Amino acid sequence: MEIFVFPELMYSVVLANIMSPIIWKWREAECFKRLEGKSPYKKLMRLKQFIMDEYEFNLDLNTWGLTHQEQELKRFEHVVSPERIAESNALFGYTGDKYYFDVDIRRHFGLDKYDNDIIPYWKTETVEAMAAFRFKDGYDVGAGECVSLATLYAAAAFIVCGIPLEDIYMVLTPLHSQNFFDVQDGVLSNNRRIVTKTMWFNGTAISEKAQRALRNEQVTVVTHNTGFVHCLGDATIDKNAYDKFSGKLNEYLSTNVDSLIVANFLRFHSKYQKHFQFCNHHRGEARFVKAETMFHYEHGSNYRISDETFGKLFGDVSADDFSVSKHVDRLCVEQMMAYVRYEDIDIRKEADKKKLQGYLKAFVPETEDFLNELHGFVHLQARLPELKAGSKTGEAISISTEMSRGEIIEYIKSVRDKNTTADLALYAYRDMSVCDWEPFLKAAMERSPVSIEMAQDKSIGDVYKHLQSMTDNSIYDGKRLAQPDEVANFNTGDGVEKAFFLANVIKSRQPGGEIEIEVEGEKVTLTAEGRGFEFSSGKGFEKKIVI
Repeated sequence: MEIFVFPELMYSVVLANIMSPIIWKWREAECFKRLEGKSPYKKLMRLKQFIMDEYEFNLDLNTWGLTHQEQELKRFEHVVSPERIAESNALFGYTGDKYYFDVDIRRHFGLDKYDNDIIPYWKTETVEAMAAFRFKDGYDVGAGECVSLATLYAAAAFIVCGIPLEDIYMVLTPLHSQNFFDVQDGVLSNNRRIVTKTMWFNGTAISEKAQRALRNEQVTVVTHNTGFVHCLGDATIDKNAYDKFSGKLNEYLSTNVDSLIVANFLRFHSKYQKHFQFCNHHRGEARFVKAETMFHYEHGSNYRISDETFGKLFGDVSADDFSVSKHVDRLCVEQMMAYVRYEDIDIRKEADKKKLQGYLKAFVPETEDFLNELHGFVHLQARLPELKAGSKTGEAISISTEMSRGEIIEYIKSVRDKNTTADLALYAYRDMSVCDWEPFLKAAMERSPVSIEMAQDKSIGDVYKHLQSMTDNSIYDGKRLAQPDEVANFNTGDGVEKAFFLANVIKSRQPGGEIEIEVEGEKVTLTAEGRGFEFSSGKGFEKKIVI
């Protein structure tokens, strides 16, 4: 919800991941070392498998705790009305087009077992928290939800694949977050997977799932290194960059009708297979196979209908399943395509669609439905936010793939005074040596329900013993700190982080009491209600905090 209200936050998480040492270490992995000198596109294909191996998609409702719609809406009523949030935010009333009414949005998320007001936090994780899931029971690898995976992909594409930030666009809808990479014909990230243009039109169930967001939802935010554009009207993105993105995305979402595309369409819309047949020539003799029979042979095969392996697939067809004569009640796909080429048919033009309809009606009784669905299959117009005239362009984040991690961190620090996203990036990065501690404390004391729930059956003394039994390793390096719920979920933390965990539990039980945390190098002392608790720290802070 915060990202919807304040779109600058989305790109700040990308920059936090770019500053992280974790992704920079990936470049040393043998699978990427072997690709040195190869194209960014080839590296992106390998990155997909790396992320598939190292991360799970996680939409667990309890990972970061539950809250109430009313409580969350109240936090932002001074910024944006509940009605505007409900228009475009999935957890606050948005249901999208008919698809989302059909699936029942709360059941879709697994919220149907709770009261209607209950919603999950679903906090966006940086790469440190994503990687730390391997410490959590039930996980063997890292994990993250869609926003976390989108920010991870964007950062990794920049660091590992060498794709400039100028060619990376983040696309947010009420229910999903994706990236569009302007490489080759375009590549769309989708949770752990990526979708090339060829894959988008292949008619498989996996591709259909990848299409749901752009087919059924209004895009709420597009963000880029030059800024963002928001469906509520705010925008800082460079106009030329946004125009380029809009054009590239529309090209990616459209294709011409050819034999392969018709086969892919029939694979997805199997109800029309009964009207078609495929033809192949073998030793000068034509052979014809009913479409549904051909797709039966394709299922489980490495060969595909109408691509370069079509001849090999046809070679697998039993003599009992093909005929040397046409099935008179079926249209041959190759015959249809000959007509399309001869008449130079563009299905996106109404006149051409009518012409093709006349040709097809002898074989396809539901011709109008067939052509409308074929048109929708080959052409999608994404519903992007409008960039209004006079929008104020922001200060671009200008880092290059040639810069080192250290140079990037210094650059982000140097522009934070004039670039909100850069400033927020340091907070998302959790660098407490250069950030005001108050926002961190507010989150620790007000937005960390998991640590409170974990301690609910324990006395304060037992909570302290539990914290002492944990390892002392922070999931963040240097002077960066985990929140109490990260300590709770991953069962590890530096002494400063453990002190905040304990402070959160004490504060939940004694809201009016004062808590003091003093950090003196390796020694951390928490004092509350006349009791003292000590922890050890390797963070090197000299800090006194009164809550």
